[in-house]
Amino acid sequence: MRALVTGGAGFIGSNLVDRLLAEGHEVDVVDDLSSGSLANLAQARSEPDHRFRFHHVDIRDAEAAAVIERRTPEVIFHLAAQIDVRASVADPVNDAAVNVIGSLNVLEAARRAGVRKVVFASSGGTIYGEPDHDLLPFTEATPQQPVSPYGVAKKVVSDYLFAYRELHDLEFTSLALANVYGPRQDPHGEAGVVAIFAGRLLAGEPCLIFGDGSATRDYVFVDDVVDAFVRAADRGSGLVLNVGTGVETSTAALYATMARVAQVDRPAELAPPRAGEVARCALDAGRAEIHLGWKPWTDLPTGTAAVLDHFRHARPA
Repeated sequence: MRALVTGGAGFIGSNLVDRLLAEGHEVDVVDDLSSGSLANLAQARSEPDHRFRFHHVDIRDAEAAAVIERRTPEVIFHLAAQIDVRASVADPVNDAAVNVIGSLNVLEAARRAGVRKVVFASSGGTIYGEPDHDLLPFTEATPQQPVSPYGVAKKVVSDYLFAYRELHDLEFTSLALANVYGPRQDPHGEAGVVAIFAGRLLAGEPCLIFGDGSATRDYVFVDDVVDAFVRAADRGSGLVLNVGTGVETSTAALYATMARVAQVDRPAELAPPRAGEVARCALDAGRAEIHLGWKPWTDLPTGTAAVLDHFRHARPA
């Protein structure tokens, strides 16, 4: 198929691009490089022009829509986003401009170009907000009551996808992702605690835990997530599907696991909790197993060891 990946120079997007190319598909990437990197696409850019093309453009711009209409992809994997929960709290207008208006620009272009399907990267860590913790791990039936502008935007885009399916026969699958981690995640950014811990552990620097360390997340490895995206190109239409492990891991336990693998014997430092972040999260991915034939296969010690190994070899000598 001909696929187009928005945010394809980012952490998850570039891993998805490599998988699509390895399976023989043609791939266009739309990315403004505000958080992604061309270095992430080094392997993809070695492909012939008829197999891979990169378009340096913001999804909010008319040129992004023009690229979609010109290239007429069969499937759009929509991953471009403002990804920082704290930034969404500080500047909700900018968050909505990128995550809602930018997404609408993509959907309108997809409609005009006759795209068959949009596979959307939603956020299982934020769309459910803070429901009764007795409901953990959260299923797709859990009420969506996000407590951050970022989570609100992700919920809204899934609602728009449903409307476009009803109005314009544009198929979709919305993947509600848990906390994705793995190689290529930015250790210097605000998102991605596994990458941040890896970078600081390898540099001999102290790691910060915001709060008392009891907050939990569902950490799912990037290769597993990419597999869900690829499967969703032909399955799970019209559905929101959780993509996670169903396992709660506290920040303190995550640090202990990674420090042990990195052979670092030093406690983390505690800092005040940050606004907009939920206290606990884990996602039940049983519905994805039914509709995508998907389930995670990478456990946390194996995945975090891969991240540490990646950053260890990526560091300059």
